[in-house]
Amino acid sequence: MPTLFERIVSGELPADVVYRDERVTAFRDIHPRAPVHILIVPNKPIPTANDIADGDEALIGHLYTVARDLAQREGIAADGYRLIVNCNAHGGQEVYHLHVHLLGGRPLGPMVST
Repeated sequence: MPTLFERIVSGELPADVVYRDERVTAFRDIHPRAPVHILIVPNKPIPTANDIADGDEALIGHLYTVARDLAQREGIAADGYRLIVNCNAHGGQEVYHLHVHLLGGRPLGPMVST
């Protein structure tokens, strides 16, 4: 069964897509945690960071160059931003399709609170 993100990538579900190419799709999170909260997903379904294959190295690098370019375009590059990849339940992953959260637009505070 396709994940929510696979359905967005295929166009089956609507999303506020801010970038798309043959390798990745980026769209605004529907529950933003910061003024800018964009999810960048590979078009190829990869469930978790644990499932990244050696052959995916260029794709994973592309996710980060797209994040860099989007941060610049969104006007958050100079002040700073955060990139987050969650993996499995303890890492807070909710959709099992690898994705990078691009967050910014305000000070984000500590990474993890105890």
